[in-house]
Amino acid sequence: EDKEGKAVNPSHYRSMIGTLLYLTASRPDLQFEICMCARYQDSSVALTAFADADHAGCHDTHRSTSGSVQFLRERLISWSSKRQKSAAISSMEAEYIAFSGCCAQILWMRS
Repeated sequence: EDKEGKAVNPSHYRSMIGTLLYLTASRPDLQFEICMCARYQDSSVALTAFADADHAGCHDTHRSTSGSVQFLRERLISWSSKRQKSAAISSMEAEYIAFSGCCAQILWMRS
């Protein structure tokens, strides 16, 4: 939408952004501003995330390992793999801890 709240033609907007991106080859000082405008080419944001955990994977401490990945559209933008802070008493608890960490990452990305 423009300043008055009217819908903007998406193909015309993408065409203008493409022209401006071509201009950055000779004017690198404009690159940051043009890239900021390019972020808004599509208002729908498809954020997809996956989380998983093993249960008591560490033989010494019996702590689980959490892993998660976050994708913006099809592109990987964030990943995490770390040992959990406490030993989970069930695989369900280990999965829940991994899931809550993944959700926290998604909420941070959306803010």
